[in-house]
Amino acid sequence: MERLFPSSDLRLRFQPVLFRKTHTMRRFSCTNCKNEVHFDNTKCNDCQADLVYLAASDLMLTGSLIFVQTYNGVDGYLPCANRSLIGCNWLSEPSSISDLCQSCSHTIKIPDISDSEKKKLWSRLERAKRRLFYDLIKSGLILDNQVTKAEGTLRFELLSDVITENNETKKVMTGHDNGLITINIAEADDAVREKTRVAMGEPFRTLTGHFRHEIGHFYWDRLVDQPNTLDRFRSVFGDERADYSAALQIYYNNGPKLDWQSSYVSAYSTCHPWEDFAETWAHYFHMISGLETAHAYGLSPPPVTANITLNEEVDSPRDVDDFDRLLTQWIPVTIAMNAMNRSIGHNDYYPFALSPTISTKLRFIHDIIKNRQVS
Repeated sequence: MERLFPSSDLRLRFQPVLFRKTHTMRRFSCTNCKNEVHFDNTKCNDCQADLVYLAASDLMLTGSLIFVQTYNGVDGYLPCANRSLIGCNWLSEPSSISDLCQSCSHTIKIPDISDSEKKKLWSRLERAKRRLFYDLIKSGLILDNQVTKAEGTLRFELLSDVITENNETKKVMTGHDNGLITINIAEADDAVREKTRVAMGEPFRTLTGHFRHEIGHFYWDRLVDQPNTLDRFRSVFGDERADYSAALQIYYNNGPKLDWQSSYVSAYSTCHPWEDFAETWAHYFHMISGLETAHAYGLSPPPVTANITLNEEVDSPRDVDDFDRLLTQWIPVTIAMNAMNRSIGHNDYYPFALSPTISTKLRFIHDIIKNRQVS
């Protein structure tokens, strides 16, 4: 179904939530009761105060649901119209032409939400997408201010398989095509996703990972497909002019290249340079987001090979220019988290090993984001 743009009659009197000087994600407190609240909360679990997130300022706000819509002298903020539908806790921007937040407004098609199960799966996808948009905003990556259906602009279709009149299943394929990212909502079903993960031999498959991967294709067009960057890309990832369809067919027929772990972050990365880039892009944001959260909570195990730590005065790991510094800090965090997961009987939090070749690819992602010239 086409994306709905319902009206909202919610307004909030805003109070900024207290947070650490590091301004990092997932470390917010309710101003009413000082209880810690999380990034996706719409209410404080302790005092039940209403919560909204203001993406442009990276602030969580608390208040009562009354008819006031001003924050910091600016009029026009509204709780996202999807708040009551799916629990979106973001605010719409004053410049927006809809009453949806920046993340939700980029979704142009949704499943039939008269089906409660599909509505639940759509809700899970939007929650993962908000974390994607958090990544993009905090990393300074350019987003379209006004969402249109024009080719090349960023837009999402979150859809379900369709049963045809002949009782056949018309599959929705997850992928990217000239700015349009399509996600099959079945990925939000934990049982389906785990079954697919096992069948594909993947150690790691998450909704957030899907969004980060597909947005990697979107930003390849804008950050890499430029004369000054393509040559370096090809020296690191290979020549993307290789036949994509043929490469996929070879991968699905024969599996990944032998000893792929020494050069690729995942088996799927081996099929084509475009997929290698998208998988590495997603992995880079796994690392940055993980480091950001670890820093917010003071989780800083000593590096294994060098005495390097993130400066406490740095606002966020996203502000660190030296990639080697990030990588040196990331490795001991993953070792500690894997040990923690194993101690309580879970699978590894981080089932990856970063070879020098993979690290070079991650450094490429880091550099193009830091030196971005978006076309």
